Amino acid sequence: MVAPGPLRYEPDSGIALLTLTDPPMNLVTLELTRALDAALDAVERDGARVVILTGAGERAFCAGSDIGEFPDLMRPGAVVERKLRRQNEVFTRLERLPVPTIAALGGLAYGGGLELAACCDLIIAEPQVRVGLPEIKLGLFPGSGGTYRVTRRIGRGRAKQLMFFGDPVDASTALSWGLLDEVVERGGALAAARERADVLRRRPRTSLRLVKSLIDATADEPDEEVLRRSLAASDEAFTSAEAREGVRAFFAKETPDFDTGR
Repeated sequence: MVAPGPLRYEPDSGIALLTLTDPPMNLVTLELTRALDAALDAVERDGARVVILTGAGERAFCAGSDIGEFPDLMRPGAVVERKLRRQNEVFTRLERLPVPTIAALGGLAYGGGLELAACCDLIIAEPQVRVGLPEIKLGLFPGSGGTYRVTRRIGRGRAKQLMFFGDPVDASTALSWGLLDEVVERGGALAAARERADVLRRRPRTSLRLVKSLIDATADEPDEEVLRRSLAASDEAFTSAEAREGVRAFFAKETPDFDTGR
């Protein structure tokens, strides 16, 4: 477990749990960005197969940036050089992890908190959760990926509604829009994320990595390039030790052990 601070890292049987540990709001601060970067180092070093991201306390997964840091950043170039450039680099690093990532929301996710959750492959929330991008009410806009990661999830019209007005939406609405992937019973988000992660950690690592990269590529690349990548990835998957084990187990009527031969 990584030392105490604004984020705790706990590895367990191939599942890495990252917990924002500054309740009640678990704000995105410069310190949190550094801690998340260090935790991602640990995730890669330990070879985690699945990552879960959650927040301590019941009020918020993450309520966004610490506005207390803003006055020192309100001169030309300061917010980019001292906050947003590094924050975007670390958020993108989370998004591009080659393993499945799950955000478990037991409280609100506003601003940078929603941008952080949107870096994950799946977002599981509880019914009382509200999500939003309220930056417009401060004369700002989502500067850490919200304009494109959230838009990819819900489409341009709903993204503009969310960002133009800055009003949060409830879990039911967010689910219907595709901003959330699943809503579970109150108090159950982390347990549900662990359950999904336990299934995913037993899936073949190579195939998960390849399918994630191909799905993500569809947002940015022309069909011809996606097809080229898909064919190359198919060749890699079909020649992997995991595929040989999957086929062997199928004919033997056994459960495949995808760590065999690795």
